[in-house]
Parts: sequence; C-alpha cells; structure tokens
Amino acid sequence: MIRVGHGYDSHGYISDPDRALVLGGVIFESEYALAGHSDADVIIHACIDSLLSPIGLGDIGTLFPDSDPEYLNASSIDLLRRVVEKLKNEGWGVVNIDCSIIADHPKIQPRRTEMESNISAIVQAPVTLKGKTAEGYTNFNGIACFAISLLSDQDG
Repeated sequence: MIRVGHGYDSHGYISDPDRALVLGGVIFESEYALAGHSDADVIIHACIDSLLSPIGLGDIGTLFPDSDPEYLNASSIDLLRRVVEKLKNEGWGVVNIDCSIIADHPKIQPRRTEMESNISAIVQAPVTLKGKTAEGYTNFNGIACFAISLLSDQDG
C-alpha cells in the first residue's frame, strides 16, 4: 500500500544575532533568522508534517508542541529522525519527498544539494528541493515550504 502526504510550514524573519538561519539542516550566513520555538527549519517542519499526515500520526505540533520546553531551540533534524523512527515502528518507509521553498532570501540553489543530502540521509529516500521567490506577490516577510511525500508500507 502507498500513501501520499502533504505538509506546509512558514516562519517570519527576525533579526537576532544569537539565532542561526537553518534550512534543511544547513546553517546559512544571513542577517536574518526565523522566528520559532525550535530552530524554525521550515523545510524540515513541512517534511515532518508530510510524513505524519498520511498515516494519521498528527502533525509536528502534536508530537513536538511549542508549549513544551524540551523542544525550545530543538534541532529539527533530530525531530525528523524521531519521526522516521516512528514511521518504521508503524511499518512504513519513505519512497520520496519533494519540496517547494518560497524565499526571497537566502537563495536556495547554491546549497540545495547539501540540504537534499541531509534530509535524504535521514529518510533513506530521494529528496528534491526547489527554491522559488514570491516575485513581489505577497507582503509575507519570511520563508514558506510545501512538501509532498510518498510512503509505502514495508509489506508492499
């Protein structure tokens, strides 16, 4: 059996010299970071939601609530590892993940392969990322990501 999952996340830019801008588990040099309880990695958060939803395991906020101090400044890569372990325990594996990232900055393309490799190593499946800009269409001042995943039960 196969199932498709969709995930979305967005976080606004903040100026905080003590906080890194993390995308796909990669730290970017930037004058901005993203607001959030964890490291605010929108790519990983969207991936997590796309993995949880098709098998009824809730969403990132259910598993890792922002009201829990355990997840304050948590590494989203570590959260993804926990989700993949949960999938395996439920009898599911990842076939692939595809993400569209909407960001005016930083540019995604120069570090795309590094981010894909980070995520792929954890989910043990191909991961593709595409960077897009809003082209002035919105007043949103941050980064958003849409993710779609394909899961397969380990029996099929």
